[in-house]
Amino acid sequence: MATATLATRGFVLCSWALLLAAAVSRAEETLVNEEVRRLLDLSTHVAKSTADVTLLNRGGEAASHFFLVFDAEIAPHLAFVGRQGTGALCLKSSDDDDPSLLISETTIKGHSGPAYKVHLASPLGPGERVTVATETVFSHSLSPFPSKIAQTERQLVVFEGNHYFYSPYTTLTQNTRVRLASKTVESYSKLQTTTKTDDSIEYGPYTDVAPFSYDPLRVHYENNSPFLTVTRLTRVIEVSHWGNIAVEETLDLRHSGAVLQGPFSRYDYQRQPDSGVSSIKSFKTILPAAAQDVYYRDEIGNISTSNLLVLDDSVEMEVRPRFPLFGGWKTHYYIGYNLPSYEYLFHHGEQYALKMRFVDHVFDDQVIDDLTVKIILPEGAKNIEVQPPYSVSRSPDEQHFTYLDTFGRPVIVAHKSNLVENHIQDFVLYYTFNKVLMLQEPLLVVAAFYILFFTVIVYVRLDFSITKDPAVETRMKVASIVEQTVGLVSRRLAAYRTFDEAVSRYKSAKETAVLAAARKQLDAEHRSLTNEIAGLQSRLKTEGSDAAEKVAELQRLDSGLRELVNKAGQDAERLVQSKLAKQPYLEAEKLNTAKRQEVVLKIDGILDAL
Repeated sequence: MATATLATRGFVLCSWALLLAAAVSRAEETLVNEEVRRLLDLSTHVAKSTADVTLLNRGGEAASHFFLVFDAEIAPHLAFVGRQGTGALCLKSSDDDDPSLLISETTIKGHSGPAYKVHLASPLGPGERVTVATETVFSHSLSPFPSKIAQTERQLVVFEGNHYFYSPYTTLTQNTRVRLASKTVESYSKLQTTTKTDDSIEYGPYTDVAPFSYDPLRVHYENNSPFLTVTRLTRVIEVSHWGNIAVEETLDLRHSGAVLQGPFSRYDYQRQPDSGVSSIKSFKTILPAAAQDVYYRDEIGNISTSNLLVLDDSVEMEVRPRFPLFGGWKTHYYIGYNLPSYEYLFHHGEQYALKMRFVDHVFDDQVIDDLTVKIILPEGAKNIEVQPPYSVSRSPDEQHFTYLDTFGRPVIVAHKSNLVENHIQDFVLYYTFNKVLMLQEPLLVVAAFYILFFTVIVYVRLDFSITKDPAVETRMKVASIVEQTVGLVSRRLAAYRTFDEAVSRYKSAKETAVLAAARKQLDAEHRSLTNEIAGLQSRLKTEGSDAAEKVAELQRLDSGLRELVNKAGQDAERLVQSKLAKQPYLEAEKLNTAKRQEVVLKIDGILDAL
């Protein structure tokens, strides 16, 4: 039944191809594919088709372009058209190593599949020929069959394509070589001359193939290569004019191979080498050579099961998820790193140009279903212009706020779907930036600290209480009175010491006038200080403080101390006037000094208690 259906489909497509061929203009009919050598690489989960096409101009006029077309059924899987190293949608002539051929999307009347118009570097004159090397990459074109397998089973996949090189021109001769991932082939379609050798299948040569010819090609074989797909990738590039570019990529990965059927056994997975042969334990991500401060995390936190290898031209990171990925399993993580801006950001005056990769290497033969790139520029960037390496869709610009931002940083948002490794190319973003704005953040910091200090100064000097606490005010008054009392008592003790010095000078110089002046000064100063202390004592009594009793004790002790000081002066006079012998004087002075020290210690104790 399936064979009949395929045969019917092939008949319909062939009939339809004849109609399309008739619709092609006379200018295109002058071109023929003199020879086509095609290689279909199915060794990974991405189907790659490379073809060397020799075009021959059999008409009477020069041809400036030719057409590339694809079957409508394969169109959803078409990810890349071009040649590796020259960029998407860009072809290159094989007889000229430098000039690239321009290519643009177009439509052909009556043909519903994708079509591209390729402009030759130079017109192809009548009777001339040129060889063009093309590369086409298809994603999700390999279907697991069976779609579910056990942990110990190997993965089989099916590829469906075309035995012929699909073209709007007649092909004089062609052959196709299919490269497989292994020698195990369950079945494969056969068309005339077909040869299988180890891990490859040869189709052809076929001659005089009509335009838009289609014959179903089907290969069912073993393919245990990593069927890893990035279902969603968000790439954030934050540019700073202070010398750093921060890059962070958030990825959602899914194993798009045959779904695991039955339970997963960790014991069998580690014990048997062929258990989970199609699973993914780890993969290699290549970062720029200048990448530093690399981190690899998920929602739980840092993932330590990774290795980083710094090479001369790149940084290789072995990404090992927390668990192996089987068919249908998913994982989510994000990778970030810093780059020096001088390697990617160029400027002339106020004109800046950022040149970086639109998408970077996630793993070998990568497939990215949906990509979002966000480029965060410094605050104040204007006149923004983006030159992507291929067509992308732009979303409205956003605003991003971070530390010390006032009106936000502009964010350029771009989207692209169905990307493969060939899309790893550079974009260029132009913008203008006034360098004076670089002083904005330091000035904001200075202003913030100034406002903070000024606020603290004002706050500590203002009383914001609505009502006053009498107890607090009383304590504050008492503390002030006690502080004044302590100062007056200290001054009174100092006056005694001054008088003692005058007595010592009197005993040596025997000048009566000096002693009389010192006694007069002491009396006046003592009387003044004692009266002030008495006034403070009265105020303490009024406030009801216990300190009033201690001040009264100070006054009582001072009376005794005053008598001792006066007696020391009188004994010195009697000694000088020879009314008192020296030996009795010395004994009396020693006793007086001991008593005075005892009184002073008591006074100091009370002062400390206050």
